[in-house]
Amino acid sequence: MDENEYDVVVAGGGAAGLSAALVLTRARRRVAVVDAGSPRNAPAAHMHGYLGSDGLPPSELLAAGREEVAGYGGHLVAGTVTGIAPLAATPERPRAFEVGLDDGRVLLARRVVVTTGLRDVLPDLPGVRERWGRDLLHCPYCHGHEVRDQPLGVLGGTPESVAHAHLVRQWAHDVVYFSNGTELTGPEREAMVARAIGVVDGPVARLVVEDDAICGVELEDGRVVPRTAVFVRPDFTPHDDLLTGLGCATHDTGWVAVDPTGATSVPGVWAAGNAVNPRAQVVTAAGEGSAAAIAVNNDLVDEDTALALAAF
Repeated sequence: MDENEYDVVVAGGGAAGLSAALVLTRARRRVAVVDAGSPRNAPAAHMHGYLGSDGLPPSELLAAGREEVAGYGGHLVAGTVTGIAPLAATPERPRAFEVGLDDGRVLLARRVVVTTGLRDVLPDLPGVRERWGRDLLHCPYCHGHEVRDQPLGVLGGTPESVAHAHLVRQWAHDVVYFSNGTELTGPEREAMVARAIGVVDGPVARLVVEDDAICGVELEDGRVVPRTAVFVRPDFTPHDDLLTGLGCATHDTGWVAVDPTGATSVPGVWAAGNAVNPRAQVVTAAGEGSAAAIAVNNDLVDEDTALALAAF
């Protein structure tokens, strides 16, 4: 192989991508991980629920992962994959892809693993982006314990926000649901009352921030409800252009479909983590990357065997 040829190119260097690369480099495959260095969880000071790494800053996990991959001979490429194109089959190379980068480079790969994550679409309210990942939170499993027993809020306005409020109630007795201009049904309101979740109707104007911390939620009518942390259920938009550009099949939801190993409908292309699974946490994404890597290596072994038999 020349310097731009690889057994596997991994697009995305988060937990899923680095986990896949670690397994593949340990399997003595030539691997490149292409990553722009902008992980989804960058605003979070710590990650939780990852056995053995609970409380570790996300940046430290990724730094350790990069070091491990490089230690086994993996190539870490700074940049963004802008396109993946299948190449015509040849006897020597039955399956291969051209992987284009944003700086014009082109890598050649026998297999591709896409782990490009997703984008959180947040409410357009003052204070939201500034506090995101700090005291404006999404995942109670990730951050609920750290704000337990505090006065918590849940911003409404998305289809799953009511269920989110009931979930957050697990961590605190004082929970207020801000309907944010949407209407609760009778049964929804009754369930809130039954679980002692406060309901504040009316559009939200902003998050009130003092001394670098949320201290309340202000409504458009001027009312301010004191809160020390707020949860929101954002809309999720996958970074799946590489996959859809290849023609990968999707579910009715629009998300790219993969089998339990992460294989897409396009032979030779796998995907893992938030690019195909909106609910994957860091530990989940790492596991999906590992499963994809094992399937990729097994697929390459089958091809190596066929090539060896043909040459025998």
